[in-house]
Formats: sequence, structure tokens, C-alpha cells
Amino acid sequence: MAKDKADPANDPPDIERLAQRLDMLDRRLDNVDSIVSAVAERVMRQPLTINLTCPKCGQKIEVSLIGMEKMGGR
Repeated sequence: MAKDKADPANDPPDIERLAQRLDMLDRRLDNVDSIVSAVAERVMRQPLTINLTCPKCGQKIEVSLIGMEKMGGR
């Protein structure tokens, strides 16, 4: 006899596995968020200078950024 795809006996393991995978993805995204926040805070503590050259006239442009405040939490 063919399996019924709507059989509720097959749903719980699939739903549990999906919930576990979503939890794992959530933890990974939290870790990535923590890493990006830490890097941004480190960068904001020191000056950042970007030197560009205009492709049309060749003039050099310097852009300096200085962060003075620590990024706030959630």
C-alpha cells in the first residue's frame, strides 16, 4: 500500500528537524552579528582614511572618518 503524504505520523520528525535547523541558523546568525559588531566597534575607535583619485581629472581626494561613540546595543 502506498504511503499517504498527509500522514501525521511523518510530520513530527520533519517539523522537529526543521525547528532544530532554524535554531542552528539563528545561533549562527547571532555569532555573525557579534563578530560584525566587534569589528565595527574596533574600526570606530580609530580614524579611517580613504584616498581616491578622480578618474576624469586625476585629482586626489582624501576622506577621513573618525568615530567617537561606541555603538549602542539592542
